[in-house]
Amino acid sequence: MKRNCRSGSLIIIMAALLLICTGPLMAQDKEADNMQILIAKVKADKKLLVANNMQLTEKEAKVFWPVYERYQNELFLLRARSLNMIGNYANNYKTMTDAKAKKLLDEFMAIENVRIKLASTYLPQFRKVLPDKKVARYYQIENKINAALYYELAAQIPLVKADNP
Repeated sequence: MKRNCRSGSLIIIMAALLLICTGPLMAQDKEADNMQILIAKVKADKKLLVANNMQLTEKEAKVFWPVYERYQNELFLLRARSLNMIGNYANNYKTMTDAKAKKLLDEFMAIENVRIKLASTYLPQFRKVLPDKKVARYYQIENKINAALYYELAAQIPLVKADNP
């Protein structure tokens, strides 16, 4: 998958969405509507990125996209859980204790385990509709998007402050 302007902007939009969501909850309907529009755009851009890189035949596309949509819906729920965790981290950053750090780390590990389990659960479903080479390609695309997203988040999220003796 070549990193072009479109994929780069998608990653920036996804990272912005994650970072925007870590702020205070939106109180106004207009802001909530704008967030829904941004979420829809991110999903559409990601789908376009996948479509441009999967090289699906018409027959493959017909059976792939429904599985993709179900998987993305579950990933979206998992990302919402991640956003909540990041928000908790931001809220506790200045007053971090070992107990809070433990809770956040446990939540991070639980999210990662669910992410891996979700990918494993969907693997047979993708294999039913695509040859293994294309399934591998799809998982590579997902992994590249996740890596870029994690990179953007890592650049924005400060390390836990260490206690100085």
